[in-house]
Formats: sequence, structure tokens, C-alpha cells
Amino acid sequence: MRNPFRYFKTSPEVIRLAVMMYVRYPLSLRQVEDHLYERGIDICHETVRYWWNRFGPMFAAAIRKRRVHHRSFSQWRRHLDEVFVRINGERHYLWRVVDHEGEVLEVFATKRRDRKAALAFLKRTMKRYGRPRSIVTDPLGSYRAAMKIIGNVECRETGRRLNNRAGNSHHPFRRRERAMAKFRSLKSLRKFASIHSNSSQSLQPRPQPQPPRYFQAEPRYRAR
Repeated sequence: MRNPFRYFKTSPEVIRLAVMMYVRYPLSLRQVEDHLYERGIDICHETVRYWWNRFGPMFAAAIRKRRVHHRSFSQWRRHLDEVFVRINGERHYLWRVVDHEGEVLEVFATKRRDRKAALAFLKRTMKRYGRPRSIVTDPLGSYRAAMKIIGNVECRETGRRLNNRAGNSHHPFRRRERAMAKFRSLKSLRKFASIHSNSSQSLQPRPQPQPPRYFQAEPRYRAR
């Protein structure tokens, strides 16, 4: 396999660090430049932009491939939700599906929120991760119309606060969107959302499992 860093003088570790800092944290290109300068790495913010455009999709694809092959994804329940994103004054929609643990599996950006968009999103998700036992959505009619075509309407679940896991997954993207001062095109939205959904979670600390309590606390006796 050809080395993608073949003609770059900077080490791959520095390139990966700069790209991950820009994707994971709500920092601008110049702020990433300042943070790297404090660590003794003197580069221009335009270099960070070039690295992100060139290596960001490659890093995200590697993380996605590792997740698919080295983790048994649960087919128990998935949460689907959509959020609107404004691009040059026009409203677009960013679809997102997360598993029962809150990990983002797939994102998809469209101009409309109709049956055609929901059907394309469901087919894309099931092609990569298979059919789940249960799908939690909001009361949007596009989900029901699309699931009728697929034939899994009986798997759909809707209810108050039942889809909070998918709604909470939008918060990191919203913070990153404000730091970037919006998007300029649908292509840039799709590209960044795909990279952000895969790369940002790889840097989040996982909660450590608590040891089981085999012994109960001894009763306290009052001294006489």
C-alpha cells in the first residue's frame, strides 16, 4: 500500500494531532495553530486546513473500518433523529443514527426531510450495519412512509423522551458548528459531519466499569 505521507516533511503523528484537534474540539484553524506553537510545532493555519481536507476522510474511514470489524454491533435498538442546518440562508437536514450506547453509527445530509431522504438514509444504514430489532424515531411521517417500503414498520418505536439519546448526540456537532461560523455548502457539511462523527468519538474517554459489590457494608454500632 502506498504511503499517504510520502512527500510530506512533517511526521504523521503531528499531522494526525493537528487534524484530530481541529475535529474533536471547538477550535478554529488559528487556535489550532496557536496550540501547536505552544508545543513547539510552528505551522500555518492554512497548513492545518490543507491537512484536514486531505487526511481527514482517510482518518475517519480507518476509524470506521476498525469499529465495524473489531466490534460486534448490537442489533437491539437504534435511535434516528434529524436536525436542521442552515447553509447560506437555506435550511438543510442532518440525519443521524446512534446505537443503544449513544455511539454515532451514520450521518447523512439532505436538502429535504421527505420520504425519499428517509428511505435513502435507512437503506444506507442497514446496508452497513444490518437490520435492528427496534428503531426509535420521532413522530415524523417520513419515517413511517419509508419503513413501509422496507417492511419493518412493526420495529418502529415512538414516545416522549424515548429518543433523547439521539437528540443528545447533536450537541457536540452544534458546538463545533458555532466555532466554524456555519457551513458554506452541502458538500462541506457532509464531509465534516462524516469526519466529526467518527473521529470525535475515538478521542472521548470511556467510562471505567465499576467493580461488583460482593460484600455489604458492615452495620455501624453506636459506642456506649
